[in-house]
Amino acid sequence: MVNEPSDHTPQIRTQNVGDAELSYLQYAGEGPPLLFLHATGFHPWLWHPLARELADRYRIISPSFCDHRVADPEAGGLNWATLAEDTVRLCALLNIERPFLVGHSMGATILIIAVAHLGLAASGMVLIEPILLPAEFYKIPLRVDEHPLASRAIKRTNYWHDRSDAMNYLRSRALFQGWDGEVLDLYVRYGMNARSDGGLQLTCSPEREAALFMGGKHVDPWPLLPDISCPVLIVEGEKSENREIVDTGRIQSAIPDCTRHRVDGAGHLLPMERPREVTCLIEEFFLPLRSTQRRG
Repeated sequence: MVNEPSDHTPQIRTQNVGDAELSYLQYAGEGPPLLFLHATGFHPWLWHPLARELADRYRIISPSFCDHRVADPEAGGLNWATLAEDTVRLCALLNIERPFLVGHSMGATILIIAVAHLGLAASGMVLIEPILLPAEFYKIPLRVDEHPLASRAIKRTNYWHDRSDAMNYLRSRALFQGWDGEVLDLYVRYGMNARSDGGLQLTCSPEREAALFMGGKHVDPWPLLPDISCPVLIVEGEKSENREIVDTGRIQSAIPDCTRHRVDGAGHLLPMERPREVTCLIEEFFLPLRSTQRRG
């Protein structure tokens, strides 16, 4: 444990999941369990503005899939089924039963695999911009330089002189310009490590991020969707670039109990751009499910 909780500051813990040490954030709540799974290349601290608001009503856990396993992007990367298995093991080891689940991008797809393929029983799921690519994508072998996302990730800038240099760089990039200020600060504070020469580099290196993107090819999630039995909310951004390749309408149709909500003016990185709005959506969706859970 690195720090003690104060004012909803989470504890940083580590759990052995059999053949790896998985780090996670834990908030000291008394309610039902709620898991947050982050997107590719990011880290669990970006959930903090949302988790902080919900911590009075949930026992919140958010694992970090940044560096707990070695993976070579050129050798197939890190299979998302392995990350789903780690999620299921973490729940079992922490005595988490029937959790509420929230995942963004990669994290949303990992939750689909955990629930529908590995049998993780859930009370409800919020899938924010899940990554389900066209079915043919999962059948075609690709090198890193041929993968539309991994090829860009492995070329990411990965050195800044100091925090100010990093902030100036991020604010100049279109990807980060719509981010909430607190979330951007958390990204720099926890998503970058100090180097021996005094500079900063990414916690999730470009090679690591590419390995995660490559790992998404190993499991086709489309056939799994009808096996999700809990209520599901899909949240998508009106301006998300993924709308051209991810058919959220088809995802909604394939899941037996599923609704969909589009956030006007938002992009793919919804939790980073609109943390308060996403928090409200999560709370409103889970509240009646909590009532049903108590009656059961």
